Amino acid sequence: MMDPRRRDLLFRLGAGFGSAALSTMLPEHLLAATTANNPLAPKRPHFPVKAKSVIYLFMHGGVSHVDTWDPKPELNKRSGQTLPESFAKGLKTSRIDFSKALIRGTPWKITPYGQSGIPVNGELLPHTAQLVDKLAVVRSCYGDAFDHAPAINLRATGSQFPGRPSLGSWTVYGLGSENQNLPAFVVMSDGAMKSGNLPYNAGYLPTVYQGTVFRKGASPVLHLDSPAGVTTETQRGTLDFIGEMDRQHLAMREGDSTLEARIAAYELAFRMQANAPEAVDLSKESEATKKLYGIDEPFTDDFGRKCLLARRLVERGVRFIQLFSGTNLGDDWDDAHNDLVGALGKMCKRTDKPIAGLLRDLESRGLLDETLVVWGSEFGRTPLAEGKNGRDHHPYAFSNWFAGGGVKGGRVIGSSDDFGLRAQDDKVDCHDVNGTILGLLGMDHLKLTYFYQGRDQRLTDVHGEHEFAARLLS
Repeated sequence: MMDPRRRDLLFRLGAGFGSAALSTMLPEHLLAATTANNPLAPKRPHFPVKAKSVIYLFMHGGVSHVDTWDPKPELNKRSGQTLPESFAKGLKTSRIDFSKALIRGTPWKITPYGQSGIPVNGELLPHTAQLVDKLAVVRSCYGDAFDHAPAINLRATGSQFPGRPSLGSWTVYGLGSENQNLPAFVVMSDGAMKSGNLPYNAGYLPTVYQGTVFRKGASPVLHLDSPAGVTTETQRGTLDFIGEMDRQHLAMREGDSTLEARIAAYELAFRMQANAPEAVDLSKESEATKKLYGIDEPFTDDFGRKCLLARRLVERGVRFIQLFSGTNLGDDWDDAHNDLVGALGKMCKRTDKPIAGLLRDLESRGLLDETLVVWGSEFGRTPLAEGKNGRDHHPYAFSNWFAGGGVKGGRVIGSSDDFGLRAQDDKVDCHDVNGTILGLLGMDHLKLTYFYQGRDQRLTDVHGEHEFAARLLS
């Protein structure tokens, strides 16, 4: 049992190290100066890299693919009819009967964009549609989870069930960090997620690889300033003292990854006090840049700030940044159950301009070639109507897109059937997507393993089509 005097000392002195930040930050950095082996030191990839960093834009709640990236003229032709029996066979979801529900056409006009002529909903996505020649749109994603939490967990970890490490955690485990003064894996959301922290959890990997949450608003990291009267030298001395006690404690509990992560978090918090204020300070950005992201505009300010901060973090060597949009329950993409037009219109308006601004800004700074930008959701929406005005969850077919990081844009990979019901050509599941992202970062998903429960575990488990990355590049 911990000595109560020591526990009290840790509690009182913790305020000087950004302790509030630590509670969300058991992730990262640096067993550096205090530990012989630094688990976040840069590591050699398996093969030449296409991308150094990832910005993963996750639309939390399920985006209707047939109303955005995978238009189906057949839906408008047969709107109000039931599906042919052969198409409905074997399909089910939580709220509608595929054999009885009516086909619903899209209420928006979807037209070709760019030299590639890829059809996109330019009414909902006017800014991103202009950049379609930079995107590889994957229309053949599929999964087998109907509800949000298991589906989100499936996309992030390869399993519907808790306990497995997230894609971001595997990335940092495999490659380490390029910046020892900032977290290697940063997460930003606009509220509490339906899946909790599972999409950025380290699972059975050491806790040091967990994602670090940055808050919404103008101050993403709280308590970066030292308390009045506390000097840097005082903090450093106190950290060294606590670190020595923690190492003695750890020596008796070998393999306690939570304690290792706590030591690393104290060190990271100390370094962040010197480096993070500059990294998260958007005031130095030009007005033109802020306008590009939609900052200070009512609908786009919040997500625009996240996207701009993501660019600043990439510039500073942060390895994996995951942005979630739609995590405020009752005010998200999932409102499409009852109001497809209202929900999709609102959420696209919040994210379209910031995302296009991010792509343009990365390209103008020469960062897009080395930054992989991924857009995705946990599933799509039924081509059939739910009630009068909505669409239900649909994991059988949905869309992702990729840009930057060596990806060849202006093309479509895979397809769904004429109704957008099932993925068909070049079917892509979560393991294919995750293995591809690792591949573009220079990691072979078959070789990136961690020994746990008697065998070498990997992100893609026994799955993953290794050639998918090649299809994105060719």
